[in-house]
Amino acid sequence: MTISSTLQFSGWGIGALLRVTGEDAATFLQGQFTNELRNLKTGGAVYGLWLNQKGKVVADSFVIAGAAGGGFFIVSYFCEAAGLQQRLEDYIIADDVAVEDLTKDWTGVSLVGEGAAAWSAGQVNQPGMRFAGRRTKGENVEWIFPRAELAAVRAQLVGFTEIGCEELARVRIEAGIPAVPADIGAGDLPGEGGLEGETISYTKGCYLGQEVMARLKSMGQVRRRLKRVGGRGEAPQAPAALWQGGRQVGELRSAAKKENGFVGLAMLSLVNFQPEQALALTTGGAAEIRLAAETSP
Repeated sequence: MTISSTLQFSGWGIGALLRVTGEDAATFLQGQFTNELRNLKTGGAVYGLWLNQKGKVVADSFVIAGAAGGGFFIVSYFCEAAGLQQRLEDYIIADDVAVEDLTKDWTGVSLVGEGAAAWSAGQVNQPGMRFAGRRTKGENVEWIFPRAELAAVRAQLVGFTEIGCEELARVRIEAGIPAVPADIGAGDLPGEGGLEGETISYTKGCYLGQEVMARLKSMGQVRRRLKRVGGRGEAPQAPAALWQGGRQVGELRSAAKKENGFVGLAMLSLVNFQPEQALALTTGGAAEIRLAAETSP
């Protein structure tokens, strides 16, 4: 098919790619992952989280169903394979489950733009796996494959515009999509990052952290929330404390350069933060960072 001039791609090194096999793999993962896996078809992918007992975010990933007998693949953009593998293996008791780290032998590209899904659907008999990603609110397809196939994959992308990782991060941040663990990590609840809608199943039954998720749903509001912010000048180094007057009201978790300034994601206190006031990077410093909706384009 003809490639639209708006289609872009960016190469990325996979944070984690694990393969989970064994007779009990499906039931084990269902009892650990925050999202529903029982309806997952071969080649299909579901995004969700891995929590601890307190409901805090340990890692995120896509879970992909392999071919019959091939087990499941767990793919994370940014979480380290060793930590994610340890999180899983800590809860394998008498289960017939094996976890294998394939990260060093695989890589991936992100395809972004209108037409990415249709183009991907037409790529039959190509190496690796393709699934809907979460780099943007628009069309985004992830293509992961063995590193040995990199040249062959790049040959298929002739006509796409290549963008760097910084531009890919800007697209993600402007869409308000948090990265784990940079924006939402071990000290945070899914709801504080606005992840509860897409990552949490409240009907699937028990999983680690499920009781906390159910209790928070019934109680309502969290006390902190990840918000888009922006300002002029160079993008600050993140993480960085954010201040209003002499009080710290949040933390800038990530930032990316854009025309005439920067855009970022910040965890802000819903109790102390005053939305109508700007934020500063130091106590008593110049208040030049505002919620993104209040920032001039």
